Amino acid sequence: MFGECHAHVIMDGMNYKAAVALHKNGVCQEAVRTHLEAYQKAGITFVRDGGDAWGASRYARSVAAEYGIDYRTPVFAIHLKGHYGGIVGHPFADRTEYEQLVKQAKEEGADFIKIMVSGILDFAHAGTLTEPGLDREWIRFMIDTAHEAGMAVMAHCNGDRTCYETLEAGVDSLEHGFFMEDETLSLLAERGTAWFPTFAPVGNLLGCGRFPDEEIQKNLDMQMKNVKKAAKLGAHIGLGSDAGAYLVPHGTGTRDEYQYLRSAGVVDDVLEKTEMQVRDLFSL
Repeated sequence: MFGECHAHVIMDGMNYKAAVALHKNGVCQEAVRTHLEAYQKAGITFVRDGGDAWGASRYARSVAAEYGIDYRTPVFAIHLKGHYGGIVGHPFADRTEYEQLVKQAKEEGADFIKIMVSGILDFAHAGTLTEPGLDREWIRFMIDTAHEAGMAVMAHCNGDRTCYETLEAGVDSLEHGFFMEDETLSLLAERGTAWFPTFAPVGNLLGCGRFPDEEIQKNLDMQMKNVKKAAKLGAHIGLGSDAGAYLVPHGTGTRDEYQYLRSAGVVDDVLEKTEMQVRDLFSL
């Protein structure tokens, strides 16, 4: 079984608010261990987390070896104040505060830096985001600062312009990457950047009644089309399900993502190569 390259151990795949509440007075070790057991049962031995503000992913890494898992985490993600990202990390208001957060992440043992540079999908309206991405200057500053600190960068990113500028700035892995256009897909392949298209949080919504299936299917079809294009271009596409997101359980969500990727024409050799790329880059 391949590894899970985009997970959130703070989440439970059912109710984000309830899952987070378990950790507000300190890490709920039982909840974290339950998720690690799910990975162990699924035969998953590598997990890269997307971080959280409560210490759950840091605790997961500290005990993951008991379950035969190599666990990597940014400890927390970093986002510009007033923009999307509060659910997984800490905000900054200016350049100095961002630099301080990068330093803090390193001091707390982060394996890499996770940044948030766009909103998420508006699941009720296909092709749209909850907010536009950050501007080019912020994106380049965030990535350059992390690289100067000796850290690889994982970026939550959606939207064509934002993805292009994030790739252009030298990000090490692109997470989600919905709505990229041909020029951006070409840059993705040219740069050899690891891309995790996270189908499962979209496709697994079909039939749940939470959002219109027609809109969900449109988003899924757009991502399928883009992954097929990227695969033909030789892009480095990997297996990361956003495990812990709604209807994406730890362990089984990874298997769901694998099936979506196979449907998009991504072969096992590409998945293995991309996972090895991440294992090499996203560790101190």
